[in-house]
Amino acid sequence: MRTSIATVCISGTLEQKMLACAKAGFDGIEIFEQDLTVSPMSPEEVRALADRLGLTLDLFQPFRDFEGVDEATLRANLARAEAKFRLMGQLGIDTMLLCSNVGTATIDDDELFASQIRALAKLAAEHGVKIAYEALAWGKFVNTYQHSWKIVELVDHPNVGLCLDSFHILSRGDDPAGIADIPAEKIFFVQLADAPVLSMDVLSWSRHYRVFPGEGGFELDAFMGHLVRSGYDGIVSLEIFNDVFRQSNVERTAVDGMRSLIWLQDKTAAHLGAGALDYPLGLAALPGAQEPSGFDYAEIRTEDPEIVAGMLAQLGFTFRGQHRRKPVTLWSAGEARIIINTQRSRGITAEVSGFGVQVPEAALGTRRATALKAPAVPRHHTVGEAPLHGFTAPDATEVFFGTTADEPAWAAEFGDGTTPADTGAITGIDHVNLAQPWQAFDESVLFYTSTLNLTARPGTEVPSPMGLVRSQVLRTEDGAVRLALNIVPHGLEDSRASAPRYPEHIAVHTDDIIALARRAVAAGMEFLAVPNNYYEDLAARFGLDGETLAQLQELNLLYDRDEHGEFLHFYTETVGSMFLEVVERRGGYDGYGAPNAPVRLAAQFERNRLMTY
Repeated sequence: MRTSIATVCISGTLEQKMLACAKAGFDGIEIFEQDLTVSPMSPEEVRALADRLGLTLDLFQPFRDFEGVDEATLRANLARAEAKFRLMGQLGIDTMLLCSNVGTATIDDDELFASQIRALAKLAAEHGVKIAYEALAWGKFVNTYQHSWKIVELVDHPNVGLCLDSFHILSRGDDPAGIADIPAEKIFFVQLADAPVLSMDVLSWSRHYRVFPGEGGFELDAFMGHLVRSGYDGIVSLEIFNDVFRQSNVERTAVDGMRSLIWLQDKTAAHLGAGALDYPLGLAALPGAQEPSGFDYAEIRTEDPEIVAGMLAQLGFTFRGQHRRKPVTLWSAGEARIIINTQRSRGITAEVSGFGVQVPEAALGTRRATALKAPAVPRHHTVGEAPLHGFTAPDATEVFFGTTADEPAWAAEFGDGTTPADTGAITGIDHVNLAQPWQAFDESVLFYTSTLNLTARPGTEVPSPMGLVRSQVLRTEDGAVRLALNIVPHGLEDSRASAPRYPEHIAVHTDDIIALARRAVAAGMEFLAVPNNYYEDLAARFGLDGETLAQLQELNLLYDRDEHGEFLHFYTETVGSMFLEVVERRGGYDGYGAPNAPVRLAAQFERNRLMTY
């Protein structure tokens, strides 16, 4: 499939955008007129740079407010168009995007629209230009693809066809099934955008909240399925208007966009089923997706391993030994394995730096991640050491694939430790919570869901003294692997985008949190203090008996309940930018104690405030 991206999607100068798009692997770009207008490069220089980078210049856009006007305005519009056609000749671009009229149309007449666009087509043909007519969702008279297709049929000119834009179609709730019936040769261009499902005017929604495919709520695999069935074999491009993308690192955003198209091709192929790769569009499938069966380990990086080791020991973890040649130690409890890593840790008090997941074939997981442009983590291993397959996520977390096993092969590289005692207290890792720089949240959601084959659950927003925290859970269907991503509130970002000061945590699960909490307290652990007001509210909401309530309050335990079961949990004090959580799920409870998140955030904020003075 030939891929392209509009220069309006990303930050930087036109030259920077072109370099980033080529590096990300796009076949071509759409030139957004304003990017050219403000560029010091001449049209000929832009064309030459594109040639050197191996980029095609696929579309010049936008040309606005043309049809449905009086004769005097039409003459002015044709003169304006001819100037643009000459410019396109200098650039070497043969297709122009014509948006349905929003501002100057005064006559609602399809025959008139067609006759005026036909006049434009004749002029375009003299310059070797094709016109791709697009129905804007807020167009004054033409705002659906069905209507724009009707007008293209009326125009009946070889230089006029359609531009289909997923946002303009899906934002209105239109049924895209009719795309499959449009002759492929009359679809001149295709633009894709996803978007979160919001209740707001469509123009504002379009101008500020579009995202790359897989980062919003549109069913783009179904949309693409209809396009594929039409027989279309042209360019599929991204056109994203997003305030965050246009402030973020240009190279990262370009890679994020390319990843979204790679992911979407695979999703579309799966949606279409057998024979999907034989259609003219030329979809490409990814190496097979594997659902992780559990966490292999979680990793904490610190320059002072004794602090973290003490916390783990208090919770009942057993020291399993130090790696035979690295300053790395392994601790375990039940099926939960936590690595303390002091490599590259200068100045780091403690942070969640990585995790591993178990899959049937680690090498296959790596091939899929590589195909999705995940940068590999360089890890040296010597003879006799298990090979490690890992990559770096957008938030700088290092993620590794391990094979499904009761005891992973790499664990044998840690020696001289204690045989783990089977206390039955901690049974495994429940979830890992990762903080995301505000620029990388949508990128991270797509990255983790596509590379690890996780499903994104609906997001939530949690109030805190630091600001509103946006959170989204990504997980396997059975809950064996759960990631909770939290966007860092503005103002809390570290100077290093890879190390936000907002706390992250590893949550382990137990079948008896009361007994575990008592043992941890006896071992000297201090839990995050919970205010008394919380327990008064708890009593009012759930009607807990006095003995249970007193027990929860004594141990600083938090509680939640739904129609499926109960959830008890507690938090350790924060060390550096990380802390630990212990959870017990009773019955069929499958959530994360979301009503308690504001309590935790406020308690951590208060604790940090007191420590500052």
